Amino acid sequence: MSAPFDLGGKIALVTGANTGLGQAIAVALAAAGADIAAAGRSAPDETAAQVQATGRRFHAIAADLASTEPVARVVAEAKAALGPIDILVNNAGIIRRADAVDFSEADWDAVMNTNLKTVFFLTQAVARSMLARGQGGKVINIASMLSFQGGIRVPSYTASKSGIAGLTKLLANEWAAKGINVNAIAPGYFATNNTEALRNDETRSRDILARIPAGRWGTPADIGGAAVFLASGAANYVHGTVLAVDGGWLAR
Repeated sequence: MSAPFDLGGKIALVTGANTGLGQAIAVALAAAGADIAAAGRSAPDETAAQVQATGRRFHAIAADLASTEPVARVVAEAKAALGPIDILVNNAGIIRRADAVDFSEADWDAVMNTNLKTVFFLTQAVARSMLARGQGGKVINIASMLSFQGGIRVPSYTASKSGIAGLTKLLANEWAAKGINVNAIAPGYFATNNTEALRNDETRSRDILARIPAGRWGTPADIGGAAVFLASGAANYVHGTVLAVDGGWLAR
């Protein structure tokens, strides 16, 4: 394999790519040669500029992934704009914080719908196309440290990300022999919008940093290489894994 990480000629659909980890993943895939379709609620103008600076094509798809309603349209629009999807990155996600005893049904449903239900049905739709083409493909789910641990004050987020880890394994079991690799990345504590509340809490931030062997919060640039690996031919025999990119958090 002369260029195992080359994604030239591939089409990647990345959800939630307007900022943070999703943006970093989209740009890294583009730098490796992939054209990018980005689906989400906010206009990914900055991501578009960075992807296009690599010389790759970019197409934005406006879609609220809080429900499954836009799933079929997202897949159809990505295909119409760029071509059949080779790589799917399920990055879009939300979080709600409250003590478990006070947690609302609305916050439970909002997180589970976005982080787990829509992820499954979008993956299903993309996989149907991949299976019909018979050329395989790559699915990368974004898990979490809370796919392994319980956390506090985020019951629906923990449940959804534990579900992502299980779903990753199930889909790998069903599709590995059909040429579709399903894996996940579990980011550690990254400086993103989702962790702003933690970083602003002096005590929690200090406690988190004390446990990270790397001694710092992750930055979005730290995650791109893992995504390129899992999207590439270098990972052709990698199925059902949840790859921690965590500065050593889980090893502590």
